[in-house]
Amino acid sequence: MSPEWLSQKQIASEFGISDRTVRRMIADGRLPAHRVGPRLVRIRRADVLHAVTPIPTVTR
Repeated sequence: MSPEWLSQKQIASEFGISDRTVRRMIADGRLPAHRVGPRLVRIRRADVLHAVTPIPTVTR
């Protein structure tokens, strides 16, 4: 079972994106994050999965 709360670095690694992209998603409101203490930021796994939207494909 994976942890419910993830760091920015864990999200970046798991989804193959940069840490900067994760920070940008937090800054523009696409990804809700929670500050734990003065520097520690954590993101719920469910929020990450909700922020990632599938691209619809055309079936023929």
